[in-house]
Amino acid sequence: MDRLDAVDAALWFAEDAQTPRNVGGVAIFRAPEGGFDHERLVRLIRNRIAHVPRYRQRLREVPAGLSRPVWVDDPGFDVAYHVRRSALPQPGTRAQLEELVGRLMARPLDRDRPLWEMYLIEGLEDGCFAVVTKSHQVLVGGSGAIDIAQVMLDRSPEISDDTPDAWNPRPEPSDVELVSSALTSAFTRPTVAWDVATGAARDLGSTVESMTGWLRETGVGVLRSVASLVRAPIDSPLNTRIGAQRRFATTQLSLEDLREVRGTSVGTVNDVVLTVVTGALRDWLMNRGRVLDSSATLRALVPVSIQGPQVSRHEGESSGEVGAFLIDLPVGEADPIVRLHQIAFHMRDLRSTERFVGAEALSGMAGFGPSTLHALGSRVGSTLSRRAYNVAIINVPGPQRPLYAAGCELLAAYPFSSLVQGQALSIGLMSYRGNVFVGLTADHDALADVNVMVDGLAASLEELKAAAAKETGLRIIPGRAETG
Repeated sequence: MDRLDAVDAALWFAEDAQTPRNVGGVAIFRAPEGGFDHERLVRLIRNRIAHVPRYRQRLREVPAGLSRPVWVDDPGFDVAYHVRRSALPQPGTRAQLEELVGRLMARPLDRDRPLWEMYLIEGLEDGCFAVVTKSHQVLVGGSGAIDIAQVMLDRSPEISDDTPDAWNPRPEPSDVELVSSALTSAFTRPTVAWDVATGAARDLGSTVESMTGWLRETGVGVLRSVASLVRAPIDSPLNTRIGAQRRFATTQLSLEDLREVRGTSVGTVNDVVLTVVTGALRDWLMNRGRVLDSSATLRALVPVSIQGPQVSRHEGESSGEVGAFLIDLPVGEADPIVRLHQIAFHMRDLRSTERFVGAEALSGMAGFGPSTLHALGSRVGSTLSRRAYNVAIINVPGPQRPLYAAGCELLAAYPFSSLVQGQALSIGLMSYRGNVFVGLTADHDALADVNVMVDGLAASLEELKAAAAKETGLRIIPGRAETG
């Protein structure tokens, strides 16, 4: 039987009404002539569902908790139940869409059915429509993980003539078979039994020891990350007890502007992105009356894609492995260029790791999917103690060519991340066709002012651009320009 691993079992058992493990995103499309209806989306997913067989399965817990839950085929699986329809009062504004998404994503999934939902949102302004994808974190994990949003997109507007596969669900195991399999696993794989007996699967990530062991296995930023774990992050309004409701806010940044800063200063585009986010967090803290000295920092969890040892980079495939890096963001530093230099310095250790997959290589991999890596990154954040960091920042490079769903052009894609107890904010970013689309997932009560952070992102980028241009001008020597 296909059984949950220790990490996914921990996520499964730790879920409650306040912390649903939902990940996904909002994709906005240009509607074709004649419009786009629910039946068309259902047909598309029915034709593609074979590419994500896990999405036709549900989880079954073992009697008496003798072992981790197992995946079983759902004999009553119905695509139309999972692909749903909603609408905004026309013309639906961005604010109305964000409010609706926050409500939809806050609802826990039905644990007796396959753990995903998809919503067609009609009535958007400018003749557009949105597709909201919502999956449980345990659906997207491990080698070969694929998020359902990835399989619905094509590189061409031509509508392929896909036909649904003839799926025959396997008989569901009885309680006796589940118990027998669990007892067999206890003898052949004693670590599984140990996880259950000690409750480790239900309390993963609760201690520094478990976190450092996990980080050691990833091999990414180990020494610096472990050192960060020794020091507790600063007290922050971002670390508070959260409730069941969510806010979702979106914005977008110009990729060209980010590259322009990169061309006149140090680091990578990702370093520039982290610097922009740092500036927005700084503005938000100061707007709340927080007095920041020059050494003040917020600790960010930055999930990264890493190359598995069994896969060569030259093979052009992704191993689906995501590790974590902890970095202290210098929110107390007033000079944006100094902030950029500090972040670039700290991230250099990560980029020097042989297993780290760079943005250019990542976006060209055959198995790459931005939605999948966002889900995996959010999953990584859920495995660490809430005491280890202040905010998760998940930045994934996406394709710069247009994508389509059933012939409809994708205009924008905003990631949605799950929150863990004690973490009131997660920031997801994805680049696509010259823009970086930002989705901020926040606790509804703790971050009623999340839009201040949205405005701060634009202001932070403008501040950084101006400072970079000024620095470049100051470094011009008569008769020779130094680019540094």
